[in-house]
Amino acid sequence: MAYEFVPFELERIMSIWENQVEINLSESGVHPMTLGELVDEPALLDELMATELNYPQTNGSVELRQTIAAMYPGATADNVLVTTGCAQANFTGLVTLMSPGDEIAILMPNYQQIWGIARNLQLNVNTFSLKEETGWSVDVDELNRAVTDRTKLIAVCNPNNPTGHVMSSEEMDAVVAAADRVGAWLLADEVYAGAERVSDEQTPSFWGRYDKVLANGSMSKAYGLPGLRIGWTVTTPELAEEMWARQDYITIGNTMLGNKLAAYALSPEVRPRIIARARNYIRKGYANFENWCARHEGLFTLVPPQAAAIAFVRYHRDVGSIELIDRVISEERAYMVPGAHFSGLDHHLRISFGLPKDYLEDGLDRLYRVLSQY
Repeated sequence: MAYEFVPFELERIMSIWENQVEINLSESGVHPMTLGELVDEPALLDELMATELNYPQTNGSVELRQTIAAMYPGATADNVLVTTGCAQANFTGLVTLMSPGDEIAILMPNYQQIWGIARNLQLNVNTFSLKEETGWSVDVDELNRAVTDRTKLIAVCNPNNPTGHVMSSEEMDAVVAAADRVGAWLLADEVYAGAERVSDEQTPSFWGRYDKVLANGSMSKAYGLPGLRIGWTVTTPELAEEMWARQDYITIGNTMLGNKLAAYALSPEVRPRIIARARNYIRKGYANFENWCARHEGLFTLVPPQAAAIAFVRYHRDVGSIELIDRVISEERAYMVPGAHFSGLDHHLRISFGLPKDYLEDGLDRLYRVLSQY
């Protein structure tokens, strides 16, 4: 049977429009940091200027891997593989662990990358849901039906993209129990850990709860440093080594400056400052978003996100989300993500609010002008 490639529609359309519109409310992280905002030590700037732009160790510099490992109790540098963003950690994890015909269970809604990779690897895909009517909590009955004796890997995103839901301990325990019941690996995309809106406690990792975990993270969302293109997986030393072997064929490694800047940003002295900045953007931005919604009562239904700089809203107008956003782009030169790009959850939008107030409200006003025509 002929194989038909499944394109990553969400990422491709974002890439086309996010730099062409006047107002971009599609990004899922906070407003990016400048290099000057990140590095405020003259001695470090001198060190960076003297850095030879050579290859670093291709699985990540020892300094960076040790710094990442220190955030995961019990981990060492041997548990860490540095990747090109969390996207590559997800991709390489699946390519390493899975073969055509293997079964995967994927949490939905979700960043659609893993779903698309699974389809393109010709895996058998089962899904289980976060339910809007229960505050986007995990449907444990669906989880247990989706995980069968043939399931080789369970994939989750926590905190969740696009809903901002943070799993409770009970939900995490249910996912681990399902994996343990059948001996499946558990891939946890944890890029939004640290970007909490309603708590000063970081979202717990799946690392340490189970022995077959890939805990994947990156510098993009909670750190406001997506342009470094630094991500990681924390897993068993054996799997980290196997994934590194695949990475040799894909990207070889990351940049020397990316390794140095990420190690600096994640250091115990600097990381709290960056996390505080992200949470400040998220909390102020959500208040601005909530105030705007209150002035347009009846337009949206929203389960308030517990983390991340994104709101996943249901709008109450009779128009599909792709058609709606096509009009917002063409008529108002603004862009936000149609819900149809998240497992077909139409009549929803993912809207970034971790942005300066005037910019956010300008984008929301442009959306309203189109929605008000229906």
